[in-house]
Amino acid sequence: MIDEVFVDVKERMTKAVEAAREGFATVRTGRANPSLLQNVQVDYYGTPTPLSQLASVANQDARSLLITPYDKGAMKDIEQAIRDMPNLGANPSNDGNVIRVTLPELTEERRKEFVKIVKGRAEDARVAIRNVRRHGKDSLDALKSEVGEDEINRAEKELDSVTKQFIDQIDESLKHKEAELLEV
Repeated sequence: MIDEVFVDVKERMTKAVEAAREGFATVRTGRANPSLLQNVQVDYYGTPTPLSQLASVANQDARSLLITPYDKGAMKDIEQAIRDMPNLGANPSNDGNVIRVTLPELTEERRKEFVKIVKGRAEDARVAIRNVRRHGKDSLDALKSEVGEDEINRAEKELDSVTKQFIDQIDESLKHKEAELLEV
């Protein structure tokens, strides 16, 4: 029974770490990366559709992305969705076949803003992990009558250890992303 609680807790904490890393990938650094546009939702015939379903995105060079729509009729909608995207600061242009997105050079002030955004996302992930821990602790407390207090106490210590491991993973990812953002 305790093992089932731990399997669930570890699975949910792993998802929180993965979500944090995906969130970090969407914050741009000095280089263009197709993952910057992974969360773009395009209003395609009245339906919010992920950009990845409407076009292919590739690096053209260090500061620009090349978007090739599968449906040329969606070009205006794709351009508008990219223009409306917060924290990107890019102005897309199209030549009738492809859309080019040139990312502006990052200033030191803008880099620091991005670091704040990433730190906020890291804190959200830590809160999610703590919530999973709390839920796991409640599940363990519910097993007290069936398993015994000593087993529950040992399991709670192990739960704290697992929680620390996952929070350390987020901190490590944050440290790498911060260094990447501040690199000139």
